[in-house]
Amino acid sequence: MTRLRRLGAAVGAAMATAYGGAILVSTPVSASDHSVGGSHLAAVREKIHDPFAVVPAREVQRSALTGASAANPLDMLVIGGGATGSGVALDAVTRGLRVGLVEREDFSSGTSSRSTKLIHGGVRYLEKAVFKLDYGQLKLVFHALEERKQLIDNAPHLCHALPCMTPCFDWFEVVYYWMGLKMYDLVAGARLLHLSRYYSAKESVELFPTLAKEGKGRSLRGTVVYYDGQMNDSRLNVGLACTAALAGAAVLNHAEVVSLLKDEASERIIGARIRDNLTGKEFDTYAKVIVNAAGPFCDSVRKMADKSARDMISPSSGVHIILPDYYSPEGMGLIVPKTKDGRVVFMLPWLGRTVAGTTDSNTSITFLPEPHEDEIQFILDAISDYLNVKVRRTDVLSAWSGIRPLAMDPTAKNTESISRDHVVFEDHPGLVTITGGKWTTYRSMAEDAVNSAIKSGKLTPANGCITNNIRIVGGEGWDPVSFTILSQQYMRMKVTYRGKVVPGVMDTASAKHLSHAYGTLAERVAAIAQHATGLLNHEMVSG
Repeated sequence: MTRLRRLGAAVGAAMATAYGGAILVSTPVSASDHSVGGSHLAAVREKIHDPFAVVPAREVQRSALTGASAANPLDMLVIGGGATGSGVALDAVTRGLRVGLVEREDFSSGTSSRSTKLIHGGVRYLEKAVFKLDYGQLKLVFHALEERKQLIDNAPHLCHALPCMTPCFDWFEVVYYWMGLKMYDLVAGARLLHLSRYYSAKESVELFPTLAKEGKGRSLRGTVVYYDGQMNDSRLNVGLACTAALAGAAVLNHAEVVSLLKDEASERIIGARIRDNLTGKEFDTYAKVIVNAAGPFCDSVRKMADKSARDMISPSSGVHIILPDYYSPEGMGLIVPKTKDGRVVFMLPWLGRTVAGTTDSNTSITFLPEPHEDEIQFILDAISDYLNVKVRRTDVLSAWSGIRPLAMDPTAKNTESISRDHVVFEDHPGLVTITGGKWTTYRSMAEDAVNSAIKSGKLTPANGCITNNIRIVGGEGWDPVSFTILSQQYMRMKVTYRGKVVPGVMDTASAKHLSHAYGTLAERVAAIAQHATGLLNHEMVSG
């Protein structure tokens, strides 16, 4: 035990050294803070991407929240550390506001880490826009394409373009999908990732060897390949939270809101009672406005303010499964365009494996939703008709279920208003709720929520929204070939069959993984690991 304590202290020292030898406690960048070019945006960027900056320790974050009193409240308290909540915190703090965020579990522990890993440009909205002559749907496409581009630009190490193949088993499908996806290219304009194109059956099988040449008595006529974005959703979510913290927000995980605090005279929400789930201790924190970004659990937060509040969440279960890598080639996805229930199922390469999904079925709201066997089988059945390999239940390496918080406007008179778009509203003074929507548009969702919160709390931000021009931590200066520095300058510690830790070559796969997961911070991670495992080896020898 003593040896482990000494090792922990040594690792801490290594981390301090790797991060420049000091822990910096961030404060929000105000309008008076000027840097390169004297602009607020430049000051924010410099603060976030300072090579010596470190996300403050959890205790520091907690102290910032406990220090917010009724006389000196935060400008904004965000409930929920998923994509939307972390996005709200980042948006608000970069406007110069004093911001806190609490998350009951860990950042991205819920729905935000259980997506299809795609950054959708809205191709299905385009189909509806054309056939229903719906300009509203077309506007959604433009919006999704713009946000897709922003997301890839702002987190280049975690997001990239991915070609997706659509199999066609008759010539009508070839023409239909080719024309539709060419229209998608046209609508994308400058936001286009790559041009879509048609591949013959022979070319398609060369690109996707497990693609079936025959399906349901029909022969493959070719495929149409288009491009969407792919992301590492959980790492991106954590990156948003860290970026918000570096910009000056106090973000605290494992901190659960147990009740909301009201002003007795006005009945306005003025703060929250929070339980630190790591210590069991409770404390109060105060804010001029609360943003409820609790995803599927936003109704439970609303009912803390008003027990009679009408439910606005219609929960939907989205199940995904992980299959071996041989199901899909590296760098090419497959779309099953029509399943039994009319949905689209994707099969995509993912971290050396294949992810397939998703389902869409009614569910109940639980902390840890589990995939049902019939949902897993549904996905297997959907992809089996399009593959020339035997699809086996035993090939499923893992499966997960995420709860989509499909939103219904609580002021609506019927349930037909259930939407896959987001909803922002204030049904109790001081409590602004943001829910619905999708990962791709998290940034603009956050912008809408912050705008509403500013109005509710009569806040005075230093500037407007600037998150469209802010890269998350690790993204500034990152290059796809950055991994070569790791391969050339760092070692990867390995354990021999006798249990001894020895230095070895940093192989390309490990270097690429670190580079894509941490961006420009990957060198810090490699240095910490190299130093810490060297210390461990020393402890083992001296012990």
